[in-house]
Formats: sequence, structure tokens, C-alpha cells
Amino acid sequence: MIKPIVYIDMDGVIADFSKAIKTHPKSSLESYQKVPDHIPGIFEHLELVAGAKEAINQLHLSNKYDLFILTTAPWDNPTAWMHKRLWIEKHFGEIFCKKVIITHRKDLLIGDYLIDDRTANGAGDFKGTHIHFGWDYINDRFNEYRDWTAVLNYFEKNG
Repeated sequence: MIKPIVYIDMDGVIADFSKAIKTHPKSSLESYQKVPDHIPGIFEHLELVAGAKEAINQLHLSNKYDLFILTTAPWDNPTAWMHKRLWIEKHFGEIFCKKVIITHRKDLLIGDYLIDDRTANGAGDFKGTHIHFGWDYINDRFNEYRDWTAVLNYFEKNG
């Protein structure tokens, strides 16, 4: 039996990138104001989004889905790629071993679900179901699925 593919974005969905931007010592430097993802080391010690680890473990243990991390990393900050991969291993162990995809074109992937907090980098054109997660900092409001409880409820009803 082929399991539905679930892509899970990293920043803003499982890792609290917004908090890192506010608290990183270099985030106040003018050179990083518009590109905080270029701050060296910013992805190394991100905190987990509330409920993310428990929800992903629950989805994984259900054995109903094939889970992948689908993230974007800044081209001009190559250590971000390494730090993201190590962060995922630290927090999720073997669940995502060899199941991390870094791309700037999320719309090119084939899958059933994408859990993402944004529509950027092709997420808005993803061919499967986009589970629009968390806080929309551009429009200053919550997206349709405001937290991991809402995501788990969606999968319970639809998955």
C-alpha cells in the first residue's frame, strides 16, 4: 500500500524561526534586517514550535503517512543547509533520515499534503493539499490551521 506523502516545512512550522530573529545577537545589525536568514548560525539552535514534536511523532507512529521535511535554505548562507539537517536529526532522530528536501521550488514536488506557513517558494502552487499553518506575519493573522492540534484534527477527519 502506498502511503500519502506529507511534506512538512521547517521554519515557522516545526522550528520557531520568528523567535530566533527576535533573539539572535546579530539580528539587529543593519546588514541582516531584510535577510535574517543570512545570519550565520541562525538555524543551529532554533526552538521547537509548540506541539510540533508530539504531532509529528503521532503522525509517524500512525504509520499512515510517508513524512518528509521540505524546506528552503538561503543560497548565500550555505551553513544554513547543514544546520537545518543537523537540527532535524537532533529533534526528530531517525524519522527524517534521508528524507529532507531543500528547494526553492516546492511546487515541483509530487505529494499529497504540504504543511507550510507561507505560500512563497512555490508552496502556494503545490498540487496537493496545502495545509496553511500558523501565524501569517505578513497579514498579521492566523492561517487556517493555527497550530498542531488543528493539523492533527485535519488528518483525523481527512487522512
